Amino acid sequence: MSKFSSRHIGINTKAEKMMCDVIGVDSCESLLNEAIPSAIRLERKLNLPSALEEHEARARIDELGILNAVPELCVIGQGFYRSHTPAPIQRGILENPAWYTPYTPYQAEIAQGRLESLLNFQTMVSDLVGLPIANASMLDEASSAAEAMTLLRRVNRKIKGSRFLVDIHTFDIVKEVLQTRASTLNIELVIAKPAEFDFSSGDVFGVYLQSPNAQGQIQDLRSLIEDAHRAGALVACGSDLLACVLMTPPGEDGADVVVGNAGRFGVPLGYGGPHAAFFACRDDFKRQMPGRIVGVSQDKSGRSALRLALQTREQHIRREKATSNICTAQALLANVAAMYALYHGPNGLRDIATQVANTCARLADELKAGGLEVLPNDFFDTLSIRVDKENGKEIKVRAADMGVQLFFASDTEIRVSVDETIGDLELNYLIECLRGDEVEECTSAQHQISRMRTSPILEHPNFNTYPTETELMRYMTRLQSKDLSLVHSMTPLGSCTMKLNAASEMQPLSDAFFNDVHPFAPESNVKGYIKLIGLLEQWLCEITGFNAFSFEPNSGAQGEYAGLLAIRAYLDAKGEETRRICLIPESAHGTNPASAVLAGFDVKLVRCNDNGAIDEAHLQDRLNEFDGFIAAIMITYPSTYGVFDDNIQAICDRVHQAGGQVYMDGANMNAQMGLCRPGDFGADVAHLNLHKTFCIPHGGGGPGMGPIGVKTHLKAFLPRAADNSAGPIGSARYGSASILTIPWMYIAMSGAQGLQQSSAIAILNANYMLARLEDTFPILFRNKEGRVAHEFILSFKAIKESTGITVEDVAKRLMDYGFHAPTMSWPVLDSLMIEPTESESKAELDRYCDALISIRSEIGKVESGEWPRDNNPLKNAPHTAHDLAAETWDHPYSRNVACFPGGWATEHKFWPPVNRVDNAHGDRNLVCTCPPLDAYQH
Repeated sequence: MSKFSSRHIGINTKAEKMMCDVIGVDSCESLLNEAIPSAIRLERKLNLPSALEEHEARARIDELGILNAVPELCVIGQGFYRSHTPAPIQRGILENPAWYTPYTPYQAEIAQGRLESLLNFQTMVSDLVGLPIANASMLDEASSAAEAMTLLRRVNRKIKGSRFLVDIHTFDIVKEVLQTRASTLNIELVIAKPAEFDFSSGDVFGVYLQSPNAQGQIQDLRSLIEDAHRAGALVACGSDLLACVLMTPPGEDGADVVVGNAGRFGVPLGYGGPHAAFFACRDDFKRQMPGRIVGVSQDKSGRSALRLALQTREQHIRREKATSNICTAQALLANVAAMYALYHGPNGLRDIATQVANTCARLADELKAGGLEVLPNDFFDTLSIRVDKENGKEIKVRAADMGVQLFFASDTEIRVSVDETIGDLELNYLIECLRGDEVEECTSAQHQISRMRTSPILEHPNFNTYPTETELMRYMTRLQSKDLSLVHSMTPLGSCTMKLNAASEMQPLSDAFFNDVHPFAPESNVKGYIKLIGLLEQWLCEITGFNAFSFEPNSGAQGEYAGLLAIRAYLDAKGEETRRICLIPESAHGTNPASAVLAGFDVKLVRCNDNGAIDEAHLQDRLNEFDGFIAAIMITYPSTYGVFDDNIQAICDRVHQAGGQVYMDGANMNAQMGLCRPGDFGADVAHLNLHKTFCIPHGGGGPGMGPIGVKTHLKAFLPRAADNSAGPIGSARYGSASILTIPWMYIAMSGAQGLQQSSAIAILNANYMLARLEDTFPILFRNKEGRVAHEFILSFKAIKESTGITVEDVAKRLMDYGFHAPTMSWPVLDSLMIEPTESESKAELDRYCDALISIRSEIGKVESGEWPRDNNPLKNAPHTAHDLAAETWDHPYSRNVACFPGGWATEHKFWPPVNRVDNAHGDRNLVCTCPPLDAYQH
C-alpha cells in the first residue's frame, strides 16, 4: 500500500490479525470469501495507475490546474458571479474539518452550532427576498426552479390544468431544466414574454418570472403577479440576493416562491459549484417546501434549541409521496454565505450592492459614449449589448486575446455582468475590450434603481453583532464547539460512510485554478478540468465496470433522477413508451421511490425475506403481474440490510428477461472497490455517492455529488449527451465540479491496492464490531455464512417492549459517551445500523463497542428495577454541563454516571450544549428565522 493508504486506513497488520481472531477467521481474505458471493468476486486487480504519494499527487493535480486559464476578467454572470471569500471564513469554515466533517444535523443536540448558522442563512434569505420562510439551501438554482414549479403544481388546487408559463428572459439553463422536469410530469411549458402571457384558457397553474432577468432588466413584478393571481395562477420568481439588497424584493411584490443562488455571498465559482441555492415561499406552503428546514424549538429544560423541522415531509418517511427527492443540501456553502452576511453586516452589503450597481452604470455610460447600443435602462449588475455580427466577431477575438470572458447570447447580443471584484482598473480593461479603444479614466456614476427597496434588511442582532474579525472568529468558534464531528470521534452511520476526508484531498479546493472558474467558460479555458474529469471518468469506469459517466448530478438523489431519466429515454427510443413500472425493494433507500415518481414512473414494492435479501418469488410475481410494462428495478447493493445478496446476478437476469433495466443505488460502493463491480454482475446504471465512498465531506448536510455510470447502450441518454437524452438536470454540466478534485486525489493516492484494501477493511471492521456486540444485542441480518458487508443492524425491539427504552434513548445516551449515534430506525424500525468505515482504528472501534455494551448494562438496571423506566440516564440523555452544575439533582443515579459514564472522557469531554430537543413543540410552534438574541442567552 501507499503511505497515504496506510494513513487513510485505520487498521494495521497487527490489529487486523487480532480482529480476525475475534471474528473467527484466519485472515481478512477468508472473511471476504465468506461475505461476498464468489460468483461476483473480481479475480484481477483494478487497472489503475500506481498510487502516488501525497506530494506527488498534489504536484500532478497542480499541473492540471495550471491548464485552466483563469481569466483576467470573468463577466459571464447568468447566475454565477465572482466574489471575495473573506479570509477568516475561508480559513475558519471552508478549510476547517470541524465544519466540513459533521454529518447532517439529524441528532440536533450535538449539531446546535451549524443549525444556528443555517438558521442565519434562512433568516438572511427570508429577509432579503421578502418571504416569511426559507429552507436551509438547495442543490443549485436551476433544479430549485424546477422544485418551485412542482410545488406550485401540488399546492394550486384551484387550477386543474397543466400549463406553466415561463419568462422568455429567464436564464437559459433554468428554462432547459424546467423543460426536463416538465417532460416527465405532464406539464406543458409555455415560454413567452411576460407581456404576452395568456391566462384566458384557465389552465395555467403557475408562472416563472425572473428579476433581474437574463438581460439584466429589473422587472416591475407587481402588475405581472397580480394578473397571474387574478387568473388563479401562482408565481415563482428567480432572483439575486445582492440585487434584493437594493431593489424591491419579489416577495414584497407578491411572489409566492423565490429561488436563486447564494454563490455571490463569498462562495468561489468552482466551475459551477458547490453553491448554496435558496428557496423561500409563503408560510402556507411550508409543509410542501422541498429540502431541509431548520426550526426553533426548546429542550426538555425549556431552553431554546434548534432542530430540523417538519421532517415527516422527507423521503425516508413518505417515500414516493415525499415533497421532493432531495436528500442532500449545500449546508457547508450555506454556512459560508451566512457568515459572509454576518461579516459585512447590512451596511456592508448595501455598500457592495451599491458599488456593483454604480460600476454597471459607469460601464453603461462608457459603452453608450462609444456608440454601442446598451439595454436595459433599469438594471443592477448586467447589461445586454446589441452589436452587428461583424462587430460581435471582433469583440470575441479581442476578448480572447485580452483574457476577458463574456457571455455571447447570440451573434448580435453580448451580456456582461459585473460583481464586487470589478474595480476601476478592471472596469477600464473591460471597456477597452468591448469598445476597442483605451479608456484613460471612467466617469463616475450613481445608479438609481427605479423601484428601490424601502424595507430594512438584516435587523436581527446576529447580523449586527460581529463587526470585527476578532468577534466573528469567536462566534464561529463558539458555534463549532457545539457540534460533534469527525475531529472528536467516529460517526458510524450505516449507509452514510463517514470516512476520513484527508487534508491532502481537500487542499486543491483553495487553489484559484480550480475555484475561480466559471461553468460557462469556453472549453479552451478549462483544459485542466476537462482532463481531470476525463481521468476520473476512466478510473470510475474501471472501478465499477461501467462504460461512461455523467458528473452533472449534484447529489445521490439527483443521480437517481438522472439515471432513471436515461432509462426512460432509452426505452422511449426503442418505442417502449408503455414501460413505466419501477420495482423497488422494501429495503431501498428512501430517495429511490421519490426519484422514480419524479422521473414519471409508477412505483411497485418488492418484498424482502427474513435474511434481508430480495424475495425472488415475490419479484417473479411482480414481473408476471406487470409483464410488458416493467421499466426498471432499483437495487441497493450490498443491500440496505447490510448483506451481499447471493442471488444478485439471477435477479438482474430476471429483470432483463422481462425487458427492464437494472438501476443500482451505489451508496454502498464502499464495500465493493476492487472486490466486485456492479457493471459486471448485471447493473445497467448506478449512481455513486462521491460524498460517501470517495471522500467528499458531508459538510454538515452537503455538498454531495452523485455521478451516474452507465453501460454502453445508455450512454447516449445521459444528461446533455445527445438530442435524445432527457436534457440537463442541473445548472452546470459537471455539477459541483470543484469538489471532483477530492475523489481524484483519493483514487490517485490510493491506487488499486489502496482502494481494494479500503473496502476489505471496511468489511473487516463491520464484522469485528458485530462479533464484539452479537452477545449483547440481536443482529438482524447476516448471510448464510453469518457475515455482513460493511454495515450491520442491531435490533432494539425486544428492549423497547421490556423496558420502554427506545433507539432514540440510546442515540441520546451515546452523546454522553462522546459519540454520534448510528443510523436510527432505518431501514428497520427500532434498530441502529452501524458502519465503521475503513478509516477508524481498532482502539476507536473498541471504544464505540465498549460504549454500547456499557449502555446495555445501564438498560439492565432499568430491566431489574434499579432505575425507574421514566427516570434513568437513557431517558434523560443527553446530560449537559448545566445539569452537572445544577443545584438540585432528583435522579436515582449520580451526576458522575450521567456525565462521565464508566469513567468515560474524563480528560476530553464533549458537552452536548442542550438537553433533549422537543421536536413536536417546534413543529407545533414553527419558527424558521432567528429569534431574538436573548433566546440564546436564556
